Amino acid sequence: MTTKIIEAKKILETYAPAGEFLAYINKEEAEILKSLGASGTLVEETGIPSFQLPGYLEDTAKDYAKQATAAYSVPIDTSKFTGQQFVAGEDPLQTSAINLAQQGVGSYAPYLQAAQANITAQGGLTGPTAYQPFMSPYQQDVIDTSLTEFDKQAQIQQQALRDQAVGIPGAFGGGREGVQQAEYQTGSDRNRAMLHAGLLQQGYGQAQAAAQQAFANQGILGSQQMNLSNFQRAGLGADVGALGQLGSMRQAQEQARLTADQQAAQTGAYEPYGRLSQYGQGITGLTGGVAAAQYAQPQQQSPWSSALSTALGVGGLYQKMFHPQPLIGNIR
Repeated sequence: MTTKIIEAKKILETYAPAGEFLAYINKEEAEILKSLGASGTLVEETGIPSFQLPGYLEDTAKDYAKQATAAYSVPIDTSKFTGQQFVAGEDPLQTSAINLAQQGVGSYAPYLQAAQANITAQGGLTGPTAYQPFMSPYQQDVIDTSLTEFDKQAQIQQQALRDQAVGIPGAFGGGREGVQQAEYQTGSDRNRAMLHAGLLQQGYGQAQAAAQQAFANQGILGSQQMNLSNFQRAGLGADVGALGQLGSMRQAQEQARLTADQQAAQTGAYEPYGRLSQYGQGITGLTGGVAAAQYAQPQQQSPWSSALSTALGVGGLYQKMFHPQPLIGNIR
């Protein structure tokens, strides 16, 4: 059986085109040969296809195969265009923004504490006894002096009544004088009490007004402290936001440079494959064979547009994080 197969092989090879011999190939291998320009023409006597290249392309095909073997046998060093070395680092302005933000965390607390202290102090300025701390320490001296002067004038008036009674026969020391003295004393006591009450009311009114003014002042102070807190936070946020956005722009510029370097390295690494693809396409065109899929160079994008979009996104994030709205409004 084996002898017959060998004899059959010898017979078939006598009909093979010059330089060819019998071999087994699959469909994929046949397509590859066709893509290189082989026709796959059937040998008339045997019906076996021959994938021999035209003679004028044999040297070219061998050169192509040699170059392809050399190119595809060497692994691509992807480390030349991938990795962290192509990622722009944090810009110094971004670092300043982050440090400033960290230092500013809670920096508004003293203002809030001062505002809270003023609000607490307001609580002591309400109620029925709120006026007492504002009573004049000289209030009693004023009352005593005023009443002493009143008593002095009352005595003068009483003496005048006695002097008038002396000139009237039967009046001095009599009932008529006594009635006059009693009426005068009653009115004088009433006037003295009214004077005393008026002085007390005047002092109370002044103390109450002072207490109300102090209450209003404490509220104003609390409001101002809260405004200072909001201003401090807004100012800090504006500074941090500005530094962050400027840093992001500079980072975008550096990222654009690194991306351009990355794309250049990638293009250089894949250049042999693109060149071989064009070479093979040319050979196929000369032979009229079925063209293989053309090699596609890795898609490149604008380094600056990509980096800028990233910077704008990061810059906006800084703005939202570090330029907040005031926590609460003014205290009235």
